[in-house]
Amino acid sequence: MTSQPGIDVVVFDILGTMVDEPGGIGRGIRTALPGIDDTRAGELVALWNRQVEEQQHQVLAGRRPYASSTVLGFEAAARVAAEAGVDHPDVVRDLAAAGQRLDPWPDSVRALDRIAARFPVVGLSNASRTALTRISAHAGLRWHQVLSAEDARSYKPHADVYRLAIANADSSPDRLLMVAAHAWDLRGAQAMGMRTAYVERPVGDPPGATDSFDLAATSLDELAIRLTAT
Repeated sequence: MTSQPGIDVVVFDILGTMVDEPGGIGRGIRTALPGIDDTRAGELVALWNRQVEEQQHQVLAGRRPYASSTVLGFEAAARVAAEAGVDHPDVVRDLAAAGQRLDPWPDSVRALDRIAARFPVVGLSNASRTALTRISAHAGLRWHQVLSAEDARSYKPHADVYRLAIANADSSPDRLLMVAAHAWDLRGAQAMGMRTAYVERPVGDPPGATDSFDLAATSLDELAIRLTAT
């Protein structure tokens, strides 16, 4: 399959899809907590991710008032520091900041630029507004617009987050293409009537046997070629 007709806007997940979130957190942990080995750093990254996911689920289930990703990231940094036996506030701040210094995947910048030459490109992320500014600047991601789940006071895959992108585009949902490395994210977009494109990443959530997305690519470069082919 080559270019996709009838697309008005391409919407991108950012964390994991465009930037290497675990890698950036891992670098921050190794810098802030010198002396730990890679195995221990990996365990602490997993702890960070569990903490954030648990708290997002608490928000989605209505068991916790909405708290932005900046707040959840700081809580995760504090938990990681405590697990490592460190309680100095500067260490916690440094760890939290690492969660917003995330490197792009090797093809993210050039593929985004290629797609942006053909379509409006919009980032749609669970990251807070302030976090998205820092993440996009550090990674060199140039958006036509970036939308935060903070404006919906929820987290993907809640329908209200995808509604932000649909309302912003002022188009019918089936004229928006959602790009993500996480099948759970694409299922949420699909439920809102959006078209979907899965991009394989080392840290993503691959499609299951019952998933059927409009496009699937092994890289963002491949997806960009297919979307812009004439």
